Amino acid sequence: MKNFNMNILGIDFGTKNIGTAWMQTGINVVLPYGLITGADNDSKIKKLAELIKKENIDKLVIGLPIGLDGKENKNTERIREFAGILKDKTKISVEFINESFSSHAADRMEGGASRDEKSAMVILQSYLDRKKS
Repeated sequence: MKNFNMNILGIDFGTKNIGTAWMQTGINVVLPYGLITGADNDSKIKKLAELIKKENIDKLVIGLPIGLDGKENKNTERIREFAGILKDKTKISVEFINESFSSHAADRMEGGASRDEKSAMVILQSYLDRKKS
């Protein structure tokens, strides 16, 4: 039986930058992958779609900011809309994970990656941890 490994891209969506992190199932090491920048969401979506195609990404895991009250907010709506457009354009699976406190966890991480990349790493690792349990 052939072993199928998936390439998964973690995304920390920000209004200025989008942090990305990558991992392949089977290897299960989350790595920083860079920043997506652009003047508007259309240019960011185009860059992400190009990256997804180039790297044969099979799934996106996008951080979703849930309020301390457990409710969604305007930022959550903006990210869901962005994800919907990206999913329509790329035709790949999108999953969301609560990103509450991912920036705080990123600030405690060592290494040369940007805060946005580290946040994407935390988001992706949280997704993997949730899948294991």
